[in-house]
Amino acid sequence: MQELTAGVLGGMGPDATVDFMARVLDATQVRSDQDHIRLLVDQNPKIPNRQRALLDGTESPAPALASMAARLESMGCDFLVMPCNTAHAFTAEIRAAVDVPMISIIDVTMAAVTASGSQSVGLLASPACLDASVYQDALAAAGLEPVLQSLEELAELTALIAAIKLGDYGPGVASSMLALAESLVEQGATGLIVGCTEIPLVLNPDDLDVPVFSSTALLAAATVRLAKGLDPLPRS
Repeated sequence: MQELTAGVLGGMGPDATVDFMARVLDATQVRSDQDHIRLLVDQNPKIPNRQRALLDGTESPAPALASMAARLESMGCDFLVMPCNTAHAFTAEIRAAVDVPMISIIDVTMAAVTASGSQSVGLLASPACLDASVYQDALAAAGLEPVLQSLEELAELTALIAAIKLGDYGPGVASSMLALAESLVEQGATGLIVGCTEIPLVLNPDDLDVPVFSSTALLAAATVRLAKGLDPLPRS
């Protein structure tokens, strides 16, 4: 069958989008350039801040996200992906703006979680993502129990994500991020959702003793499977 083209709502943040694209390349079996899938990427860091919109009621990013999605559709993409977990709080507005399907990073990640058999799942995610309850609602629907960070840990995570966005992938940031992940395991998490696409830039899943569900890696793999026709494209 003819391969499909993925449209990527990117720039939230820029490094996370580049990491997603690299993971798409890694997930693709190729013998030449032409075996890679086609991506239409809107790397738009000008999208209003998702954290402040959800937590402080500042300008909503929904209109800009919907406009971006419509523009990608007009360019010829067959489906949309968005490597930003928090922005999925605005999924309804994005889907209302297009006729092509949008693949949810939340749904893709949850499919891996439920298949694993993990019962108590730690959530390593930003305050706004947690406030939007996109993962908690999905876990509850699956009958699974979330293990959440304390307010102090969330404050530390917010600072670490900000540092990563400014290009700090150093050992200090990496060790602090690992400590936050290990804290969730110590609280009883038998699996860990990495629900922020900045975190995989510093967190190595091999350093943890429980299954780690990287939303970035899982979305990248799903993007390749859909583009290659290995998985059916859901209805829009």
